[in-house]
Amino acid sequence: MSDTISTIRSDFITLMGQMVESHGLSPISGRIMGLLIFDGEARSFSDLATELGVSRGSISANARLLVARGSIMKENRPGDRQDYFRISDQSFDVMLQTLMQRMLDMSGRVRELSDRLPADDAEGDGPRRRLGGLSQFYAAMALGMRQAQDHLTGDE
Repeated sequence: MSDTISTIRSDFITLMGQMVESHGLSPISGRIMGLLIFDGEARSFSDLATELGVSRGSISANARLLVARGSIMKENRPGDRQDYFRISDQSFDVMLQTLMQRMLDMSGRVRELSDRLPADDAEGDGPRRRLGGLSQFYAAMALGMRQAQDHLTGDE
């Protein structure tokens, strides 16, 4: 791997760790996904631990979470007692589904708060209108993600 590709690979793995952390998961989970997406091949626990510079226990805990979420898949190889992991074919669909659900949840929660507010002033300029607009924003984002998901899966 050339220095440029190696640097980009490292930057991507770091970026994935940061992005996933911003959504409430461990940065190690994101780094595992980043490595598996970039390399495109199954990797063992040991390989992941060595490559990412973390303990096998951290890899184990984070890999279990990612498998449960459908982001990565576990593989076994005949004659090899190690578990191997690769990016799931549905990993991007899972990410979109998770983000879409967050947007819908936020839309609903903001709408509930907006509905509890008294009517805005005569000009209609007040917190109820602004919260209603934010709720609509989140709902529109969820709709856009649904359309993106349909586009990616060919269901248009």
